[in-house]
Amino acid sequence: MINHGWQYINIDDGWQGLRGGKHQAVMTNSKFPDMKALADEIHGMGLKIGIYSGPWVGTYAGHLGSYSDKADGTYDWVEKYANEYYRYVDPSKKTKHGINYHHGKYSFVKNDVQQWMDWGIDYLKYDWNPNDYYHVKEMHDVLRSYNRDVVYSLSNSAPYGDAPQWEKMANCWRTTGDIKDTWERMCSLGFGQTKWAPYNGPGHWVDPDMLVVGMVGWGPKLHYTRLTPDEQYTHMSLWALLASPLLIGCDMAQLDDFTLSLLTNDEMIEVNQDPLGKPGMIVSQQGDVVVYAKPLEDGSMAVGLFNRGDTMAQGKLTWKSVGIRGEQTVRDLWRQQDVAKSNEEFVTEIAPHGVRFIKIYPGNSREQATSGR
Repeated sequence: MINHGWQYINIDDGWQGLRGGKHQAVMTNSKFPDMKALADEIHGMGLKIGIYSGPWVGTYAGHLGSYSDKADGTYDWVEKYANEYYRYVDPSKKTKHGINYHHGKYSFVKNDVQQWMDWGIDYLKYDWNPNDYYHVKEMHDVLRSYNRDVVYSLSNSAPYGDAPQWEKMANCWRTTGDIKDTWERMCSLGFGQTKWAPYNGPGHWVDPDMLVVGMVGWGPKLHYTRLTPDEQYTHMSLWALLASPLLIGCDMAQLDDFTLSLLTNDEMIEVNQDPLGKPGMIVSQQGDVVVYAKPLEDGSMAVGLFNRGDTMAQGKLTWKSVGIRGEQTVRDLWRQQDVAKSNEEFVTEIAPHGVRFIKIYPGNSREQATSGR
């Protein structure tokens, strides 16, 4: 995976033990006996490491957050109910996770960040709902007080009304609740990002949540994604066109050949990682077929012709609709081959819930612009 640009190995909720150490920060539980050694090992592979936290007294999974109701950073519920991993478990099962989701009186953000810096953390997923300016800025200011390049990722359902603030303070932010491996949920998230486009660009990325391909789920109860192969092509193509963070949500130890081919297609990844950083926008929609176009740094254009319907459909892209002139080569990015040349348009059949993901090149060349053609 590293040979195709994947960089971060992120630990989500579940690593936390009690507060302690020289910083009175959240330390690890028995599942992660030596976070510094783990970080060093990951760095030695040429990769980076991410960690998880949130500004409530407890996290979604019932572990310690970066706030406490007590000045000494202790928690009554730990002594009463915590299991061997210091995860709050309500024995009556009357509450979902056992902790009331609230911001405590005392902040331990500085303490926790100091500890992460000692460990060598490169990425933070900061998770609660609703995201708010005060707690976002607090973590931003502490992270940026250190001379370390840490990706600051907000989760979840960031309010659109504060988009200018997220753009200034976060490297990426979840615009939605959790994704599920269903066509309906994937579509509602992926095709609902257009309003965020003005705030999406290098250094600050809109995040419609992780990729649900391969073996997905929690713990031992994994299942193969319920998305069909065509739906998975749509999923990957749309996330690439949106310039969204690509976060693998499957069990990497059980990658099958098809999933691996999705995640290691360099031409798809190049569209997603294009330095221009422009998200794709809807340029046309006819019936169930919606067309997204994303300008690329070299002047070419990536295009996704999506069929959201349940039957075969014809998709059409005219050069005029995307402001391109002259003869263009059409490259199928999933097949990784040139499939057509034209001076006017591209027409294709699209499978139900499927996509034709193409690149049109060379685009509007400098020679064309100066020759009067």
